[in-house]
Amino acid sequence: MKTTDDTGAARPRGGRRVVLGAVALAVVIASALTVAAWQDRDGKPDKAAGSAARVATAVVTRTDLSNAQTLDGTLGYGRTTTVKGGRGGLITWLPAAGTTVRRGEPLYRVDNVPVPVFYGSTPLYRTLRARGTTGPDVKVVADNLRNLGYDIGAQPAVGTWIAQQPVRPDEADTEETAGDAARETAGSATAGPAPDATGTRQSTQPDAATSSAAPVQVKRGDGVLTAGLVAAIKRWQTTVGMPPTGVLAVGDLSVLSGAVRVDGVQAQLADAADGTLMTVTSTVKSVTVPVEPDEAGSIRRGDSVTVNLPDNSTAQGTITAIGTTVQLGDAAAGGGNGGSGQPELTVSIRLRDTAAVRKLNSAPVQVKFTSETRKGVLAAPVGALMALREGGYAVQLPGGRLVAVKTGMFSKGVVEISGSGISDGTKVVTTS
Repeated sequence: MKTTDDTGAARPRGGRRVVLGAVALAVVIASALTVAAWQDRDGKPDKAAGSAARVATAVVTRTDLSNAQTLDGTLGYGRTTTVKGGRGGLITWLPAAGTTVRRGEPLYRVDNVPVPVFYGSTPLYRTLRARGTTGPDVKVVADNLRNLGYDIGAQPAVGTWIAQQPVRPDEADTEETAGDAARETAGSATAGPAPDATGTRQSTQPDAATSSAAPVQVKRGDGVLTAGLVAAIKRWQTTVGMPPTGVLAVGDLSVLSGAVRVDGVQAQLADAADGTLMTVTSTVKSVTVPVEPDEAGSIRRGDSVTVNLPDNSTAQGTITAIGTTVQLGDAAAGGGNGGSGQPELTVSIRLRDTAAVRKLNSAPVQVKFTSETRKGVLAAPVGALMALREGGYAVQLPGGRLVAVKTGMFSKGVVEISGSGISDGTKVVTTS
């Protein structure tokens, strides 16, 4: 991957560190030669040599310095996620690439029945049918219906013991009636605790006699399939065009982390619905930068960066994530895209204002990372440094006197210095 230093010159992938050491070394060598010309064996300036030399001066200034490195990156929608179908049937509708799909909207259709998107981290891994079914998949359903505006009723508190109720044949495909509720209440007289407002038998202690299934305790992050939630599921199913059974099976929903943009569609109409269907991405444009592991140490989440766009404009961004998995670049992986083949981590960057990239879906960019900043320091041109025979550095005043200095950060041809008598406005001799 091609990178540049602060001067804009291209340099190989392996040399992406800030190119300051080479500059400083060259200056030190030149300065050592200068000291040899200006000093005699006693370490005093050689006036004869000094009078013959032509010198230039510069002014020490108080300023801010920073170290920066510029790396190649890519503007896009981030990592792609593969969507696979979860049930049998045939695909009867697919979205076009570039479509944005949000909560509750269909991502595709199987046998002309929509498969809507719900937000969450736990997919449906079982059929949700029996009252009292408890788990994180139930919570995904409850949270999404609540966010879509459906009244799901009260959910049992964490720590409550729930007895899963056997499924009656008439509960599979018919609406709950007053007679159903009456039968539940009558049965509760001998079966255990009566249903509360949620329609689910609850207790603060487990009671194995309540049902054939062992009671479970509600944990943090769990939801419970209550009568209120089942009723909300039926209303929602009617609205979106699904059979209003109150039952949700594996593959009835596509659970994703949030709204998605369809990146590419692999399936075709009439394909089996249990295969790979499409790839999706985030709906927000971002920048990703592959970084060698030894360079990632100076990069911090939350740091600000400057993104140079193809039209030479810039946009500000913030580092949102730094990958923890090392992967090989394209060249080693056989991608054939001219990658470095070196181990890499991926750094993700969120743009603060996406208006600048509104017309771009994907583009190569350059990202300037600032690893260190020194504010309000005294700085002089690197060419003003003179290497002393006994070690360390000095600067020379116009009258010929040498003043020992301590150096700090090197950046963009200047160096942070401090020393006795050195202040803002001090004139020093520098290379012409």
